[in-house]
Amino acid sequence: MTAKFLRRGWERYSKTGLRRKNKQVWRRPHGRDNKMREKRKGYGPVVSIGYRGEKVLRGKIEDKNVVMIKNLKDLSKVKKGEIAIIAKVGNKKRLEIAKKAKAENVHIQNLNLTKFLKEAK
Repeated sequence: MTAKFLRRGWERYSKTGLRRKNKQVWRRPHGRDNKMREKRKGYGPVVSIGYRGEKVLRGKIEDKNVVMIKNLKDLSKVKKGEIAIIAKVGNKKRLEIAKKAKAENVHIQNLNLTKFLKEAK
């Protein structure tokens, strides 16, 4: 597993990621006196050559290929050694996909099927 690259000061402010996962993103450190830019000890990793993952495992989740699902037809394309991810679809279509996935016993990575179907009722 590669290092988790987070911007400098993410733990200090809400706007840079404190208790907000979607704001915890990489921003290259700039500035004359920035210790992280100088790659000093104890200041977190900086994106550079050498951190890239293995070619065989790149773009996979749990060593399985990823299949994007945009409609019910795409759900039938999911094979045994693959993981499904629902694309950006509306709630109506998401509900149909979730029901079919539960019936076919297909695991969807970015959706908790039981919780979603329970809330939909």
